[in-house]
Amino acid sequence: MLYKSDSFEVAFIKDNIAEFKFCVAGSVNTLSQQTLKDCASALKELATISDIKGMIFTSDKDHFIIGADIFEFLPTFTKPEAELVAWIKDATDVFDALEDLPFPTLSAINGLALGGGCEWVLATDYRVASSNAKIGLPEVKLGIMPGFGGTVRLPRIVGADNAMLWITSGAENRAADALKVGAVDAVVSADKLLESGISTLELAIAGKLDWQAKRNVKLQPLKLNRVEQGMSFAMAEGMVMGKTKGHYPAPIMAVRTIKAAANCTRDEAMAIENANFAELARTPEAAAQTGIFLADQFIKGKARKQAKGSDVTINQAAVLGAGIMGGGIAYQSAYKGTPIIMKDIQQDALDLGMGEASKLLGQKVQRGHMAMEKMVATLGKIKPTLNDSDLQSADIIVEAVVENPKVKQSVLAQLEKDMPAGTILTSNTSTIRIDELATALEKPENFCGMHFFNPVPKMPLVEIIRGEKTSEKTINAVVDYALKLGKSPIVVNDCPGFFVNRVLFPYFAGFSKLVVEGANFAKVDKVMENVFGWPMGPAYLLDVVGIDTAYHCTGVMADGFPERMSRAEKDPVTVFANEKRFGQKNKAGFYQYAPDRRGRLKKAQDPQAVELLSSITDAPKEFDKQEIIDRCMIPMINEVLLCLQENIVASPQEADMALIYGIGFPPFRGGAFRYLDQTGLANFVATADKYAHLGAIYQVSEQTRKWAEEGRIFYKVEG
Repeated sequence: MLYKSDSFEVAFIKDNIAEFKFCVAGSVNTLSQQTLKDCASALKELATISDIKGMIFTSDKDHFIIGADIFEFLPTFTKPEAELVAWIKDATDVFDALEDLPFPTLSAINGLALGGGCEWVLATDYRVASSNAKIGLPEVKLGIMPGFGGTVRLPRIVGADNAMLWITSGAENRAADALKVGAVDAVVSADKLLESGISTLELAIAGKLDWQAKRNVKLQPLKLNRVEQGMSFAMAEGMVMGKTKGHYPAPIMAVRTIKAAANCTRDEAMAIENANFAELARTPEAAAQTGIFLADQFIKGKARKQAKGSDVTINQAAVLGAGIMGGGIAYQSAYKGTPIIMKDIQQDALDLGMGEASKLLGQKVQRGHMAMEKMVATLGKIKPTLNDSDLQSADIIVEAVVENPKVKQSVLAQLEKDMPAGTILTSNTSTIRIDELATALEKPENFCGMHFFNPVPKMPLVEIIRGEKTSEKTINAVVDYALKLGKSPIVVNDCPGFFVNRVLFPYFAGFSKLVVEGANFAKVDKVMENVFGWPMGPAYLLDVVGIDTAYHCTGVMADGFPERMSRAEKDPVTVFANEKRFGQKNKAGFYQYAPDRRGRLKKAQDPQAVELLSSITDAPKEFDKQEIIDRCMIPMINEVLLCLQENIVASPQEADMALIYGIGFPPFRGGAFRYLDQTGLANFVATADKYAHLGAIYQVSEQTRKWAEEGRIFYKVEG
């Protein structure tokens, strides 16, 4: 044994080649601060051992290194900037020491090498990956950028354009794609990984491979002339700003860091990265996006605990009601490995559902992400049927019929009567109270809500709604099934609209009131998209949801919360619903729609929509951007606060992740409660009070006012 620590061990593996094997305690290898300190000591000592002629870095786990230990590093980000620069330099010195070892080095990459793990392998001279490996720098998803030399080494290895694409997207890159751009030197089967790595090192030791020339490229400026640099960086900055609209500082900082260091040596470039990383790590966006990561870990941990409490084995699922939604649910279940029966009363609906599943799988085949054989096998896990008797084998049934309480009650009652005792029944309703539907059942303890979001394959959230009589056994089993579907389940308590739709419709109401007062809906959309950061403004979102769906849901919410959500006398949604302008589904709503060259619906202004609205709107009026944001967001945030106060949602983490995963709340703001922490609850109350005269949705609750007076903070400040 040449060296041993709690995180790795070093020993000769063949002749004069040493193996540096990562073996961090736990299921994955991460780079903790202690691991980096141990690596620094080890590399210093190993560099002096003349018997070592080459070194291979390996992992004793299914993955190489998945990154830095973010839980441990987060408190460091709150340090003063000068301290943070010194800290990050100490870390990057370890990677430099790795790169400067007096013999050739190679990383044998199995599984994931992400973040700091990717930066570790970039510091070695050679990289051989197993065919199932994935490599990437996902730091921008946390609101930061690579800080262990990633902005320095990757551009010098794969070229500036490829490096900027990798870093600004934060994508995980398959081994074959990494090979194409030169990020790895070879891709082999997993069983040949170690052997291939050793053979490569032997060639380097024998002088048949020029390892010093490979290393030298990483120590020098980028091989781009001034004209090439100008074109490359200008294009990258333009693309990043186009995608982020300036809301996310991390990707643009990464591009500017690579640009600033383009004509520098490694040490000069590393100093630029150190300084820019420290500046970025202290931004509100970094706090928000790392907060999302922690909240995501929180909800996943809670869900896994609930799933472990399930004593129900779900071998067979069923969805009742086909079409687009039913087909999406069937696809997701089959794709993730749980066979599913898709039942409907009409063959046309079954054909539509199977067509949806086939289309989704076909897209994977076209993109090279799935073999045709697997597509056929996955479709084989979906059984379309018109026969009720085929449902007998289902352990869980998702009812997804028309959004009508009487129809749903009738269907659920018949299912309970026909199915074996103990079969779990769920309803994919978006607004109807679970307790109302449960009145039709003799055993409501076996029933809960399972609210999927459209499109099912893309939307990560599933709201699981606990009725008053729903058993924990049922909740645990449905959470388990949702996890098997690859979804992020969040359990909420019952009320009209549950959590997500309950807080969404006051937002729509605030928007509608602005339009009635003379605001231009397209300008409101631009402010909410470009300034606040929503992926779609409220008018566009209503068109996507469906004007008819929104009209129906508004009625349900009005019945449930008559004081705050009664249907307005003057309502744009009502105007369009009456004119059968249902949004994207029939290509006319607030906007008109036509397919583009790729077949995707593209919105355009529609004078007829403006003319129709003129019957209920005041004279055109300009509103300040901040007023537009306040008028739309205060009703939503008020309702979010009420949901926490009424225990509809259990925690700020679950509320924020439901908003981000369910309706696209801007991630750089971290969710409603993170947003409140950053703006200050007292400031929010003061702003809401300015608009209290507009109605109940703008009036804060007494509990909210009390929390503001107490200086309530929803997320503990780390540090």
